Amino acid sequence: MPQALIGLGGNVGDVRATLAKAVAAFCDGEAVRLLARSSDYETPPWGVTDQPPFVNLALRVQTELAPRDLLKRALGVEAGLGRDRATGRRWGPRPVDIDILAYDDIRLDEPDLHIPHPRMTERAFVLVPLAEIAPDWVLEGRTIAEWVGDIDAAGVRRLVD
Repeated sequence: MPQALIGLGGNVGDVRATLAKAVAAFCDGEAVRLLARSSDYETPPWGVTDQPPFVNLALRVQTELAPRDLLKRALGVEAGLGRDRATGRRWGPRPVDIDILAYDDIRLDEPDLHIPHPRMTERAFVLVPLAEIAPDWVLEGRTIAEWVGDIDAAGVRRLVD
């Protein structure tokens, strides 16, 4: 059964509670089985910097869903937790964001689905949580542990439970 890496984040409301609900809704134990969950990390905003810090985490899942169906599931969970992608500002504040970062070793480049996720190897808020749960996962010929070793992780702080 395929494995996927999933990134979650948010910065509106009780973010950690919202992310916990998102993980529970996304990983039903059947179509999507949770294999590993990173710690929560406080991270500086990226893209639009005049907003509160984010909380980010990563999941490693096993799934029977194809990539497009996994995306539909992610978007449904987001909507159920108050995210409106149609009216939200790109890179702006949001209660929850769920991204498919990688799906086995496939590559997709479609208008609304890119796997692996573009520029993920440049973003500490993605790599630091991933390195905790999938350090040996290979992206573009390098492991996540190697990628995270080259990134500036200033401002990324692991949160206590």
